[in-house]
Amino acid sequence: INAEYMGDKKKTRPPFVVKTKKFMTNPLLKRKQFCVEIEHPGRGTVPKKDLNEKLAAMYQVKDVRTIVTFGFKTNFGGGKSSGFALIYNRLSDLKRYEPRYRLVRAGLMTRKKAGRKQKKERKNRMKKKRGTAKLAAGGGASKK
Repeated sequence: INAEYMGDKKKTRPPFVVKTKKFMTNPLLKRKQFCVEIEHPGRGTVPKKDLNEKLAAMYQVKDVRTIVTFGFKTNFGGGKSSGFALIYNRLSDLKRYEPRYRLVRAGLMTRKKAGRKQKKERKNRMKKKRGTAKLAAGGGASKK
């Protein structure tokens, strides 16, 4: 560990460089999508919050919440990471097209937490039913 970043002094992190490639505008999904390469020598992986702020500055994005970053892998030996980023035109587009798990990660949606026993009881109720009755047994919407 380098002595410059330890002690009572304010901890300053070494800078990181963001490069984008394979940039594509996707009008059907109302977003820009691209691969991101981050060079971060002398430091660990870059937090997504910092990365999103830097991408917002690069692409003149007003709302940082419309940026989604995912799939980052750090190269062996460190110092370089690569992944994907999506920049949606509006927050409503992001909520419409993004998978739920990524919305939960971004803090835009809360995860439904069902207990272990509740899940098992639901599964066993559904095993006894067939067709549309299965939806009603599972607690989903039933057809009328």
